[in-house]
Amino acid sequence: MRFAQFYSNDGSGKVAIVKEGKLFPLSFEGDIIDLISHGLGAEHDIHGYTSHEVQFAPAVSRPSKIIALGLNYKDHAEESKGKIPENPLIFAKFPNTLVGHRGQIYWSPNITKKVDYEAELAVIIGSETKNCSVEKALRHVFGYACANDVSARDLQFSDGQWVRGKSLDTFCPLGPWIVTTDELPDPNNVEIKCRVNGKTMQSGNTSNMIFSVQEVVSFLSRHFTLYPGDVILTGTPSGVGAFRDPPLYLKDGDEVIVEIEGIGSLVNTCSTAPRSW
Repeated sequence: MRFAQFYSNDGSGKVAIVKEGKLFPLSFEGDIIDLISHGLGAEHDIHGYTSHEVQFAPAVSRPSKIIALGLNYKDHAEESKGKIPENPLIFAKFPNTLVGHRGQIYWSPNITKKVDYEAELAVIIGSETKNCSVEKALRHVFGYACANDVSARDLQFSDGQWVRGKSLDTFCPLGPWIVTTDELPDPNNVEIKCRVNGKTMQSGNTSNMIFSVQEVVSFLSRHFTLYPGDVILTGTPSGVGAFRDPPLYLKDGDEVIVEIEGIGSLVNTCSTAPRSW
């Protein structure tokens, strides 16, 4: 199954089941984390909306945490001249980074001038998970989504740690929906791509991850409890802008597409227009 979140006319969030390219709202009071935690138990409307009739919300909008992995693809470690990690190299992104399909990636040029893309497979946790074995780890996964681990490289590299450069508002597009595990039984062998303005910048396969999805879930659960709706970004393949020659960074007006086999395409545009909220 596929579940999306979108904003209704009054600004509230709605959960929908996605069928044949349409979104059918559920008669369900709550968000996707409520659904994951308590089960479906609701019918959907007979009227469906096309994807262009709705404003998408992030696939998950209030996770207790967003955990991301660095250097989890050998080719990306090599292009960045990084050492292959002995254990998953983890860092955090804050929930304010989340933005949905077709939402804008925004930054101020006064804060950063080196904004980069990173196509990633996102894992959505389905049940409370602590000290889980590798063998049982996938039982605790609800589903998968496309993600873009947007990164302010000048902040990331100058700080010496990654939280600020990874956690600016809108720096974690997530969507367009969640595909449940029955539709993607092997997350460790799917194609993953990133295109900027139609040009393919990243093209890889999750089979090249250093640590598999189940290894990552198990490792994390041994250090802190994972809760329903928690988001894990599993790393990015080679081709990011920072390590190209010359470097290539995102700019105002760019369109970024993250495409993952079996899930779909997450589309976002870039904006440096002044804003406040």
